[in-house]
Amino acid sequence: MFLSSFKTNAEISQMTQSLLPKHWTFQNYMSLFVSGNFGVYLKNTLIITASSFFGLLLNAIAGYGFAKFHFFGKKVLFLAVMATMMIPGQVTMIPVYLILNELKLTNTLLGILLPGLVGAFSIFLFRQFMSSIPNSVIEAARMEGAGEWYIFWHIIVPMSRPVIAVQGILTFIGGWNSFLWPLIIANNQKYYTLSVGLQLLQGQHTSDYGIQMAGSSFMVIPIIIIFLIFQKYILQGFSVQSEK
Repeated sequence: MFLSSFKTNAEISQMTQSLLPKHWTFQNYMSLFVSGNFGVYLKNTLIITASSFFGLLLNAIAGYGFAKFHFFGKKVLFLAVMATMMIPGQVTMIPVYLILNELKLTNTLLGILLPGLVGAFSIFLFRQFMSSIPNSVIEAARMEGAGEWYIFWHIIVPMSRPVIAVQGILTFIGGWNSFLWPLIIANNQKYYTLSVGLQLLQGQHTSDYGIQMAGSSFMVIPIIIIFLIFQKYILQGFSVQSEK
């Protein structure tokens, strides 16, 4: 796919194929951003991905609250959060869409961002990991006069690096591959993401295989690079979770 993205459409359509392009060309990638409008899709995807990391922080705070704080209805509330994992996302899409429509947030980036900021699975992972952090460490910090925010940022977060690394990778992949919800909530192409733009290529450039290969490569290569760089942390984080 990646090598074919540097081939001309005529070369891709030939009956006999060679692995390497006979005539290297960057025209497919140029067309991707000129006629394919991928520059706008890339900007939207980066905004969504960056905002998802703010959601990662919210999930970490919620997980810390469930793990280390005692308050009325804690177990019931945590079970309610866990119960949401049993509900398929497709079931809640229409109610969420109607709510956002009442708030005038349809066809906006904010409407795309808000529903995915927090998730029960992420809260569960943070809660499970942070439950293993010794309470004596937190109590010692409180005795030294440290505030709750100081404890969270300077003690809990550094000790939670493995699970943060895992959730960070999953958050990036989820934001980068966001497709169905942006397609539903937005009816203007200026709010589409890369995944939606890639789907549009198949309809607008049905016979232009070169530009389709370029679009697919542009979607896949960053995720492969991220995984290759951080695979040690991903495997370490999942092994830690399995041990818990």
